[in-house]
Amino acid sequence: MRFVVVPLLVVSMGLGACSRLANVGREPELSQITNPALNPEARIISMPMPQAIPNDQVPSSLWRTGSRSFFRDPRAKAVGDLLTVIIDISDQAQLQNQTQRQRANEETLGVPNLFGFESRLGAVLPDAVNPSSLVSADSTSSSAGSGTIQRNERIAMRVAAVVTEVLPNGNFVIAGRQEVRVNYELREMRIAGVIRPEDVTNTNTIDYDKIAEARITYGGRGQITDVQQPRYGQQILDIVLPF
Repeated sequence: MRFVVVPLLVVSMGLGACSRLANVGREPELSQITNPALNPEARIISMPMPQAIPNDQVPSSLWRTGSRSFFRDPRAKAVGDLLTVIIDISDQAQLQNQTQRQRANEETLGVPNLFGFESRLGAVLPDAVNPSSLVSADSTSSSAGSGTIQRNERIAMRVAAVVTEVLPNGNFVIAGRQEVRVNYELREMRIAGVIRPEDVTNTNTIDYDKIAEARITYGGRGQITDVQQPRYGQQILDIVLPF
């Protein structure tokens, strides 16, 4: 085991050192602008769809069957359109559980009279046996447990997303990414999910809690994030060592 761990540590430390030395004195590089539909979180989504409604054009009518609006509005409605996602997460949870249990048992068994055979117990059992108290048992058990959970999270920001796909039932698949670099720290925001066109407001915005299958990530990389992470060797040892 020791001969396997040592080379693994040396290789991992060398690779980690090379990647870190390449960025010494340099800001974290921004990602290249790519097609949002190629992002992992914006892959083609397949969901159960209702039966298609035939779109028949009625002669001499300005209203089209299945149309959601009579006049054109600036809201996103096709692949490639943009909309703004408003993220305002304020979660707070506090749980406290306490359990206490106690039990005491005592059992005594005696046979003072047993068809006259009680007088012959001395020939089979030791002399100290008392027929009136042949078996005696007692037990006591107790347990106590308590647990407390307290969590408070707050995220408030806005991010633009792109409509990457229009599903057969008219819902939109959206994906967006935002990167902000301040000095040597890069912050990244990603969002993806499925929305209904009806939930998009007239200002072309939508709240995060109206996104189905929402995937929201907020993190970063840079010098501050790097200092907060354990060293590569420590992370490998935490996984490999069984104690």
